[in-house]
Amino acid sequence: MIHKLRESAVSVIPVMAIVFLLNFTIAPLPPGQLPQFILGGVLLLLGLSIFLVGADIGMVPFGQRVGAALTHRRSLVLILVASFAIGFAITIAEPDVQVLANQVAGVAPGMDRTALLLMIAVGVGLFLVIAMLRVVLQLSLPLLLILFYIAVFIVASFVDPAFVAIAFDSGGATTGPITVPFIMAMGIGVAATVKRTDGADNSFGFVGLASIGPIAAVAVMGLFSPMDKNVDVANLAPAAETSLFEPFLQQLPHVSYDITMALLPLVAIFFIFQITLLRLPGQQVRRMVFGFIYAWIGLIIFMTGVNGGFTPIGRSLGMQLGVLADGWALLPVGLILGAVVVCAEPAVWVLTEQVEEVSGGSIRRSVMLGALSLSVAIAVTLGMLRVITGLSIWYILIPGYILALSMTKVCPPMFTAIAFDSGGVASGPMSTTFVLALTLGASAAIGGNPATDAFGMVAMIAMAPLITIQILGLVVKYVEGKSCKTT
Repeated sequence: MIHKLRESAVSVIPVMAIVFLLNFTIAPLPPGQLPQFILGGVLLLLGLSIFLVGADIGMVPFGQRVGAALTHRRSLVLILVASFAIGFAITIAEPDVQVLANQVAGVAPGMDRTALLLMIAVGVGLFLVIAMLRVVLQLSLPLLLILFYIAVFIVASFVDPAFVAIAFDSGGATTGPITVPFIMAMGIGVAATVKRTDGADNSFGFVGLASIGPIAAVAVMGLFSPMDKNVDVANLAPAAETSLFEPFLQQLPHVSYDITMALLPLVAIFFIFQITLLRLPGQQVRRMVFGFIYAWIGLIIFMTGVNGGFTPIGRSLGMQLGVLADGWALLPVGLILGAVVVCAEPAVWVLTEQVEEVSGGSIRRSVMLGALSLSVAIAVTLGMLRVITGLSIWYILIPGYILALSMTKVCPPMFTAIAFDSGGVASGPMSTTFVLALTLGASAAIGGNPATDAFGMVAMIAMAPLITIQILGLVVKYVEGKSCKTT
């Protein structure tokens, strides 16, 4: 727990420092919001630490054993049915997805929130099935990525631009603090069991493929569901001044319910698998149950801090920055914010730890974090540029994905898989709450249309690591090749 607290402090304190600096310089917050932000940060730090402990002793080992158990049974039908059920169950109540759906419904009244949630969950379930088939049937990950993204872009070309931004945001928001540890652990379990594969290469790519599903599903939804572009900007206005604890106490019941609903399907699946497939010893079962309890408590504290402190302050800060120099102050702020905010994502710590473990230490966590910070910094800056200029998201997504998919042909397979996993985990709770809230507030202050200008920020955060991590892979490939020639 002490180790996790240190990790969380390194992640959260830089984000808080940026807000402090802006508050005392160019963007002073309304009275009472700075203490609210501080309390939210404390809750976020504590909750993140407890969650990471729970993920280590509960979700990750359970996911690994589920993946191994499914492949041991040698039943393809069982693998497909169980994968879809697990993907659907863990996504329908994923906190990040709930947050994004609330954000969309808040500014686009015509959007059916329930339909959006169901389509995202179906998309994840279907593509988790495909991810399983990739390993079991020895399918090429680069080929699958290229084919599915081409199909997604073809469908999205017929969809309203606002729906396109929300669709790609859905792909990033889906892979949050609950889905990432479980899906990645399942991938490691499956890859370790299928002996004829290179386990290190095939342990990753599950999150990357699962992220495509929501994009495709929401894009298809956009073909048949027109979207109301009359954004309700009133919902983006700062809340009236209240007591310090009131925003958090108001959030606690809703957050507790959402997190409970998020974990109940996993708990049910755990007991079903324990009875039918796993049959783990009592000591291991008790340890995993405690892990789920820690994760439940940690996520409640984390999301209460985020929703009660980070989201409203992010929106208010965005409005303050949006009126400075016609919004151009957003660019340097976005660059700095993007560089540090990715390190506050719970799933990033899970991913980088598993990458270091599976790679035998050849890919160090510090190198991964540095590459992710650089890529997300660029992504957030481009997102702020869209808010200021109204630039179409197509001018960023199309060149970015062409470059990312082209690199899959020359990049080492393991780095390609890690890159597409990194895109999913980089866009987690901090992106869907603080960064997206800041972008929505800035768009409203500038006088733009948040439905078309602000949404898409999560999508760009998810896209940037696809390029950066593959570049890192090419550098490693070059250095290793040069070393071999010298030897």
